[in-house]
Amino acid sequence: MQHAFVTGAAGFIGSNLVDRLLADGVTVTGWDNLSTGQERFLTDALKNPRFRLVRGDNLDLPALTTAMPGADFVFHLAANADIKDGWSHPRKDLEQNTVATFNVLEAMRANGVKRIAFSSTGSTYGEATLVPTPEDAPFPVQTSLYAASKVAGETLLSAYAEGGQLDEAYIFRFVSILGERYTHGHVFDFYQQLVAHPDRLRILGDGKQRKSYLYVQDCVDALLHVTRARTARAAPHRTQVYNLGTAEFVQVNDSVGFICAALGLKPKLEYTGGNRGWIGDNPFIFLDTKKILATGWKPKLTIEQGLGRTLCWLEANRWVYEARPPAA
Repeated sequence: MQHAFVTGAAGFIGSNLVDRLLADGVTVTGWDNLSTGQERFLTDALKNPRFRLVRGDNLDLPALTTAMPGADFVFHLAANADIKDGWSHPRKDLEQNTVATFNVLEAMRANGVKRIAFSSTGSTYGEATLVPTPEDAPFPVQTSLYAASKVAGETLLSAYAEGGQLDEAYIFRFVSILGERYTHGHVFDFYQQLVAHPDRLRILGDGKQRKSYLYVQDCVDALLHVTRARTARAAPHRTQVYNLGTAEFVQVNDSVGFICAALGLKPKLEYTGGNRGWIGDNPFIFLDTKKILATGWKPKLTIEQGLGRTLCWLEANRWVYEARPPAA
């Protein structure tokens, strides 16, 4: 990999990936419409002569195609990740996740780029009956528009690879990611609530939902480790699917406990009730990561350590709450 094209380059994971690629000597073209990404996350990258930021939208195929020449690898991270309020804007998942992925693949085809890594989600397994859930688990009925749109994106990648349009396709099914530049999710929302009113905390659902989380630098390590090993070259249909996560999970109540202890607070907990926080919320996500562990990658931080680093960053960067308020 000499020249990477990163969609969602100003986002949480994307900006951390950009910094790592540049540190490794890779030339990077960042692509972002800055609808949720923050140019401030790219402050250091913009000082690097091997980095170029292009402001553009994945729904603009001509502009996307024009921005991609010279790249030999695409990291497609840009997406709408608003699962909770998906039914308030159902077209957004279709356009920003599925159609956008088709456009990225078409821009690659026009530019002769044959290698791609795609950020999917552990939500594609729906309410899995097999836990921990391996990559070859049968796909269930989808329970969110977000997950359905990501499944469609995965199938587009595998079809393009089978059709000879890609030499290597990597699909990463993430658990929730935590760490520096985190701007979306329950820790983000909990911290904002506790700053506003330290005496109480509203929790969607019953707090017993079980989740797994992964620190962002461990996530970036996994993306780079596998793509540099080029494991998809010998994979069936030139497509490799990897779960990314830790070998542990916590209840939402546990993460609330970690957060409150770190902040020295004892708020009254107010629950909305039920075993789901919202329509499409999966009450138990825990992925089997044996496949990627066998490649030599393993996470360095525990969930509690990742939560701690996330809180430290949010404490030092409260500006993100004005730059990107959480969904209502």
